[in-house]
Amino acid sequence: MHYQDYKSILSPKNGMNIYRGCSHGCIYCDSRSSCYNMKHDFCDIEIKKNAPQMLEAALKRKRKKCMIGTGAMCDPYMHIEEELLYTRKCLEIIDKYGFGLSILTKSNRILRDLDLLKSINKKSKCVVQMTLTTFDENLCQIIEPNVSTTKERFETLKIMNENGIPTVVWLSPFLPFINDTEENFKGLLNYCIEANVHGIMCFGIGLTLRDGNREYFYQKLDENFPHMKQRYIKTYGNSYECNSDNHNKLMKILYRECKKHNILIGIDNIFSYLNTFEDKAANEQISLFI
Repeated sequence: MHYQDYKSILSPKNGMNIYRGCSHGCIYCDSRSSCYNMKHDFCDIEIKKNAPQMLEAALKRKRKKCMIGTGAMCDPYMHIEEELLYTRKCLEIIDKYGFGLSILTKSNRILRDLDLLKSINKKSKCVVQMTLTTFDENLCQIIEPNVSTTKERFETLKIMNENGIPTVVWLSPFLPFINDTEENFKGLLNYCIEANVHGIMCFGIGLTLRDGNREYFYQKLDENFPHMKQRYIKTYGNSYECNSDNHNKLMKILYRECKKHNILIGIDNIFSYLNTFEDKAANEQISLFI
């Protein structure tokens, strides 16, 4: 790992990435793509120096409170967070100034900060998002080798629900010929239903490959799935989108089950929910005078 100076921590849409790079080793990771202009080795985690201080300065300047999002590019709970506590420090600042939080991870390390998540959710809205890709634990260890197992993430979702924290699951990606089966999909959906998730984000049944992450993905296919790379090349060439033949069937199952169990679905609906700030403290004060 190494430190790097940055002038700001928040994007124009209030997204925050404390780290650049990742140690989870997911074979399909889009963040490895060349278009993101990462100048260092992906596994040599870059830490934004003084990230908590930059965040506090940014929140002090804001005239209106809003949701702060993190985890879209790099997981805020990768291994080095255990030592550095940068994510926790940033959550303390978000809590201190009464902002909302939308946080995405694949790690049950987030349970360490349950106290802060509950505090943020009491004042505003805290939405914990987890990515689920495969119901098969053995396959999970191959395609996501250094991250919490699917079962551990499922247990984390249940704990969040028990503590009143809304959750959103990202069902993604589905690797054609590997985990794009109906059996896998239904297993993950059952986890979502049992964990009482608020919403499910799904961009479709397939994955995307760009320069940078395609090469790494193919390398891992050669290591773990003999002859699969040739099948991908024959089927998709250099296409950005690698859609599964099971797309239509599985998406119908998704919408049917979400409607049946009152789970929020639809990309626009989910993003609207994640980006909508709620001031619970102010609403409680107003209710006292009604």
